[in-house]
Amino acid sequence: MKILVTGAKGFVGRNLCLSLAQMPDVEVLKYDLGDEAKLDGYAAACDFVMHLAGVNRPKDPAEFKTGNTVFTEDILEKLAARQNPPPVLLSSSIQAALDNDYGKSKAAAEDAVRAYGEKTGASVFIYRLANVFGKWCRPNYNSAVATWVYNIARDLPIMVRDPSATVTLVYIDDVVKSFISHVECAETCRGFESTCSTRSTRLNEILSVTPSYTRSLGEIVELIKSFHDEPQNLMVPDQADSFTKKLYSTYLAALPEDKFSYPLAMHCDNRGSFTEALHSAERGQVSVNVSKPGIAKGQHWHHTKHEKFLVVSGKGEINFRMADDPAGKIITYKVSGNKLEIVCIPPGYTHNIVNVGDTDMVTLMWANEVFDPENPDTFRLEV
Repeated sequence: MKILVTGAKGFVGRNLCLSLAQMPDVEVLKYDLGDEAKLDGYAAACDFVMHLAGVNRPKDPAEFKTGNTVFTEDILEKLAARQNPPPVLLSSSIQAALDNDYGKSKAAAEDAVRAYGEKTGASVFIYRLANVFGKWCRPNYNSAVATWVYNIARDLPIMVRDPSATVTLVYIDDVVKSFISHVECAETCRGFESTCSTRSTRLNEILSVTPSYTRSLGEIVELIKSFHDEPQNLMVPDQADSFTKKLYSTYLAALPEDKFSYPLAMHCDNRGSFTEALHSAERGQVSVNVSKPGIAKGQHWHHTKHEKFLVVSGKGEINFRMADDPAGKIITYKVSGNKLEIVCIPPGYTHNIVNVGDTDMVTLMWANEVFDPENPDTFRLEV
């Protein structure tokens, strides 16, 4: 399939084109400003049109009609002249329901797409998008979220007029997934368009992307600020909450190049080092332990806390015994970076890890809770 994407260099267009390019047997025809000479050829060759191009911040309000309505009508006229006009998906806006110049121009573009569908019998899909957020959204343009993640990542000031005000957002990957579903259907149902319920019921329907998220501006800003604090507190955001997960991805994509990494506090002594790497309120902490040859670390037990050890380099032994039985059986696991395996450290067992090799031993450690010095649940006892 040859898919024409107008507005290919825009926020949604870049993400959409990248995903379409991963599909087998799909050729993406990218159209944007400066490609006017290619439009006739693209319109004659395409099998599907994703019409994303539009104007939303013109110097002259008259450009709303030119860039949104007239341009849409021009493309549709070229498509309608073909013997077999292709399906058209229009990326419109929730402002199409409002009485302003921008909204009126988008509503008129929707009407033009409906008329094209009625005239040609081609399938049409009209989406009114809410506020879209995600990677590559342009800051200081028309997205508060894009501006906030950009500024906060750079320690720049932000403005929030009313933190209690709410906004409805959709994530770019969900937008792309929804758009591509129609391409997949068009390929599967080619030749059977009239009987395909997915394609034949869209003419007068306004489509929306799911899921959507309604949040207060203050809540969004506080989340972004918490992402900014991660290098200091090592706290990874809650990935079980889909909005937080997607907003965090948006923030990471907005980081300046010199903030892709951050140093960790290594606690070093003659035995080696211990370094906390990641914290999670829901999933505990991940640490890296380096032991010198002959060194035993641990020699303690926990009531409730439990851990998992993974030796990734070197050679060692992990030893256990029941904490309440000084003469009890000692259980030993031999571990090595040559054979990766996880050893679980259950509650109630005093334990140690001994470097029995002649090189540093590196162990990746996970604990089910972040260490709390006020309630360490850690009791000294040699194995």
